[in-house]
Amino acid sequence: MSVIIVLIGVSFLVAVIFLIAFLWAVKTDQFEDTYTPSMRIIVEDKENK
Repeated sequence: MSVIIVLIGVSFLVAVIFLIAFLWAVKTDQFEDTYTPSMRIIVEDKENK
């Protein structure tokens, strides 16, 4: 039974770490450029030829 308590604690800790990482990414404007990724599919790379 104590293993379940440890697993719940570890999973909660991992969830908090992911939440902090997501909030940091939003705060540092990691999701601001929404135009460039969509244009990479359309624009052809000349280096690959």
